[in-house]
Amino acid sequence: MIDVKDILIRFEDHVVLSGVSLHVPKGSAVVILGRSGVGKSVLLKSIVGLLTPEKGSIRVMGQEVIGMKPAQLNKLRKHFGYVFQYAALFDSMTVRENLEFPLRRHAALSEEEITARVEEQLKLVDLLDAIDKMPSELSGGMKKRIGLARAIITRPDIVFYDEPTAGLDPVTAREISKLIHELEGRFGTTSVTVTHDLECARIVATRICILHDRRIVEEGTFDEMLRSEYPLTRAFFQPEIA
Repeated sequence: MIDVKDILIRFEDHVVLSGVSLHVPKGSAVVILGRSGVGKSVLLKSIVGLLTPEKGSIRVMGQEVIGMKPAQLNKLRKHFGYVFQYAALFDSMTVRENLEFPLRRHAALSEEEITARVEEQLKLVDLLDAIDKMPSELSGGMKKRIGLARAIITRPDIVFYDEPTAGLDPVTAREISKLIHELEGRFGTTSVTVTHDLECARIVATRICILHDRRIVEEGTFDEMLRSEYPLTRAFFQPEIA
C-alpha cells in the first residue's frame, strides 16, 4: 500500500530525514516510534503529500506521490483518513456536523444515509449521546474518539495517526489505542501511526519502525524490539537496563 524509498527532507540547512525507506503492506498496522522532534510527523506528512522531499520516491496504492498534480493528489487522498494530534475538530460545528462534513464532500449518499452513517460511527466510539454537542463541551478523550470516528467515516483504505494518544492520561490513552485496534480489525484498513507511546505501539502495531538520526534504524515486531541490542530501541523497550 505504501512504499517509501530513500527520501531526503530538509528545511533550509536543517536535514530532517535522509535516506528514509518504509514499506507498509496492505492490511498492516505500522507504528513509527522515535523521540520527540526526530521527524515522525514530517514523514507522515510527506506520505500524504503535504511536504515534498528533495529526492526519493513515495508510492501510495501504486501511485507516485512526489510530483503528483494537485487534482490527482486530492483524488488519491479520498482513500485516506487522518487522525490529527489534537483531533482538529471544527470548533464552530457540532459533533454531527463534523462527521457529516467529509461525507458531504466525498460520498454520494442521501440525507438518510448520511445520518445513519454518522450515528453508526458514533456508536462504534461509544459517543452517540454527544451527537449534538460542540467540541468545547467535550473532554480530550472524547475529542480523540470523535476525531477517530471522522477519520474512518468514509471507509478509507489507509488511516494515518499523528500521536493519537498525546495529551491523554494513561487509562484514556490505552482505551484509545484499543479502539484504534478494534476499528482497524473491523474495517480491514492499512494504517501508519507515529507516536512515542510504547503502550500504544504494543496494542496497535503489527510492525514497529524506529526513527532515529534522520532515518529508520531498526524494524520488527514488538517482541523482536524487546530483544533488540540497538541502544535507542533498548532505551524505549528496556529502560531499566538501557
